Amino acid sequence: MDMKHPDHSLKAKLFRGLADSSRLAVLDALRDGPRCVSEVVAATGLSQPNASAHLACLGDCGLVRRERRGKFVYYAIADKRVIKVLEEAEGILQEVGTHIYQCTRYAPPVPPARRSRPRGQPARRRP
Repeated sequence: MDMKHPDHSLKAKLFRGLADSSRLAVLDALRDGPRCVSEVVAATGLSQPNASAHLACLGDCGLVRRERRGKFVYYAIADKRVIKVLEEAEGILQEVGTHIYQCTRYAPPVPPARRSRPRGQPARRRP
């Protein structure tokens, strides 16, 4: 694969990773430098398990790096170009944000339906 000019599907995968508002909040929290999970939680309002999951996702994708300092793990943006992408997005939104907000083609994702029974448990039969 030519990484200098990656294909559209790889670019789309990068943007899907950035398309989650919680992951964007985590990246925003890391803009000013490394933070531990509890600091990310305080800055974003996410629960600790949720923040940890998003940090792991961003780490797996190479967008965030982790560093152990004593008993704490600190997370930081791995490549400063990620901050530039966020800044460019903010600049674009200043110009076309109203149009994007009103766009009906990209509605917010619908949360999955809540299960009324635990996974793996068969549905009850009605008499």
